Parts: sequence; structure tokens; C-alpha cells
Amino acid sequence: MNRPRLTSTRALSLLAACLLCACSTPVVPPEGPRECNASAMADVPRFRLLGEVRWNVDTPYGGVPVGGLSSIDWDAARGEYLLISDDRAVFGPARYYSARMVYDDSGLHDAWLTDMHALRGPGQHLYGDARTAHAGMPVPDAEALRVMPGSGDLLWSSEGDFARGFGPELQVIDHDGHWLSTWALPASLSQPDDAYGPRASFTIEGLGFSEDGATLWASMEGALKQDGPMPAPGSPGAPVRITQFDATSRAPLRQIAYQPDALPAGIWALPQRAVNGVSDILADGPEHLLVLERSFSVDFGWGARLYRIDLRSATDTLDMARLDPARFQPATKRLVQDFAQLGLRSVDNLEGMTWGPRLAGGERVLLLVSDNNFNPAQVTQFIALAELPRCNSE
Repeated sequence: MNRPRLTSTRALSLLAACLLCACSTPVVPPEGPRECNASAMADVPRFRLLGEVRWNVDTPYGGVPVGGLSSIDWDAARGEYLLISDDRAVFGPARYYSARMVYDDSGLHDAWLTDMHALRGPGQHLYGDARTAHAGMPVPDAEALRVMPGSGDLLWSSEGDFARGFGPELQVIDHDGHWLSTWALPASLSQPDDAYGPRASFTIEGLGFSEDGATLWASMEGALKQDGPMPAPGSPGAPVRITQFDATSRAPLRQIAYQPDALPAGIWALPQRAVNGVSDILADGPEHLLVLERSFSVDFGWGARLYRIDLRSATDTLDMARLDPARFQPATKRLVQDFAQLGLRSVDNLEGMTWGPRLAGGERVLLLVSDNNFNPAQVTQFIALAELPRCNSE
């Protein structure tokens, strides 16, 4: 078995780190440990750190470096994790991996890859290398992958390749990476122009099926152009759109607006290149999503915060060509976890999350993975969190 070796911690070099290619939303901070009582906020999950596993950027598998891991999903039927890479066929083929992890109540003990699968597009072609592809040749920028409930097929998203004329896409594949179908997207999310539609490299970043498998939520990473600016130091910018689809017909059903955080006001070095956006989403009950926000600036490095949003509190924005603050209410968000406060050695570029198998005592486990950008100053980071008892849980 070609198993990635686990190596010691390497310090992040903030100056060398790769950059990530309005209305007010109430934010409630997480509560500390508390006894269950009638007045407690019962719907906010709390977690404790089980542990982390870190791989350096030179970790190999299948003859290519492991990197760019932009999502993680637990495939219960196969008993394995699935990880997609955003390598644009430069270091190896556009691909996803299967993996195993070992954890229990005492910690996260190990993580290793078990297989690698090349992604194929319509016509079963391998995708072109971003360094040599010509205009009209599709080059993916894979950001999310989920197991499709019922069929067991896989759904993955590409942020597109605007320079070559390709917008964001959703593709359905089998476990060997062979293309099965394309999941159509509304034009508002997939067809950019100078003043309208998605921004390059800030398109579909997060996917999450509802717990009953009936619907899919797809999140943009950043605001659409017509909705307003991206977050800036001291300013949250415009909301991000998260769209719900029927999992059977694939038709869009509803859309909500989610307000990301502002960037820290103290940024002074290259503030125009500091970023914050939504990197993944995950169902947490029938009416809530967990939303992972990930940020970067030269001054502060990588940051990540986990929020829980109430879908019932948000206006349906599906038919709004432009988000007018007077016409909609964004989803209410509650802070679940600031990863800077977890006690980790460092926080890297966290991009994916999934629920894993429960602990022996029944506690849910949330697993996250980071994208190292194939940057020697970064690491691939696996984090395992165990949920603490919840008051009056749903």
C-alpha cells in the first residue's frame, strides 16, 4: 500500500503562503460549557478537539504529490472517505482519492490514502493540463465532492476556467471517475460577464445534501458581481448565495443569502488581496446548515470559523437578479467554533468537512481537511472534532 508518511510540524511562512485563488446579519458567539436548562440556547453544537494529522507538501501517492485537497466526504456504504484535489492536471491527473482514518474517544490517530481515481469529463476524456490547454479545452478546478444519496454515485463541482470560456459546473461520476451526467446550473450562477454573475475562482465551493437526501445545497464562495463587493478590512461586503436543488429532478427550489464576516480591520499588508469566503457547507438537522468560512491575509495568515445558520430565517432570493438589502433577510448565523481557539499548532487552509462515524458513546464526529495549495509553507491538515452533549437536541 502506497501510504503517505506522516511527518513533523512545519511552521507556516505567512509571507510565502499562496493567496486564495449589504445587509447586517446578527452573529451570536458560542456559549461555553453549561448545564442544560430551559433558557439555554439548545440548537448550537459544541465540539472538543479529538486531534489532528498533518502531511507535508512532499507527501506522495501514486507517483504524484498529494495536495489541493478541497473537500472530504464519508462514504458509509464503502467505509471510506473521499477527497477531491483541485490540482488542475499540473502535478498529476485531475483526481480524487479514497482514504481511511482511525479515531476514537482518545484522539485522531492516523489517516492514509487507499486509492486514486482520475476524473473524466463528457466523452470520458481526461482533463487537459492547465499549463498547456488551449482555448476551448476544459480544465477543471475541483472544489467539492459528495456521495449522492440512493445511487452512491459522486457529484463534484468545478469552479470553472473563465479564461478558456468555462464557468462553474456540477458533474456526476461513478466511483472509477467516469462521467455519467452534468447537473445543470442556473445561468445566474454559471454564466459570468463583466458586471453580472460569478467571480472567477469564487464560484461553487461547497456542496451538502440534506439529511434525508431529498435536496442538495450548493454554496458560492463569494458574492455575485451584481450583488456587491467581496469582504474587505472592516467591511463584510455583499452576501453569498446558497442554492437548494431537488435531488431527483435537479431543479433549483430555493436560494438564501449568507453574510460572511468582514476581514480584520488591522490588515495593512496587501489588504486588496486579503480574502474571506465560504469554503464548505454541511447539513445539521432539517432546517440548519453548518457553514465553514475560511480567510487569508499576509498579516494574520489563515483563519477559519464554523457557523450554524437557520434556513427558516432567510428570504428566498432565487428570483432576485440583484440582492437589494431592502428586499431580503439573510440567514441568521451563530458562531460554533473559531479554529484559532481550538489549541491547534496552526490553522491551515481549511476547505472541506464531513460527518464521520460516531464514537462508541454515540457522539457525532466532524472531520475537516485543508488544501495545501502545493505550497511548501503549508500542510495538509486533518482535524477531528467530537460533539459535546447538546441541550434539548433536535
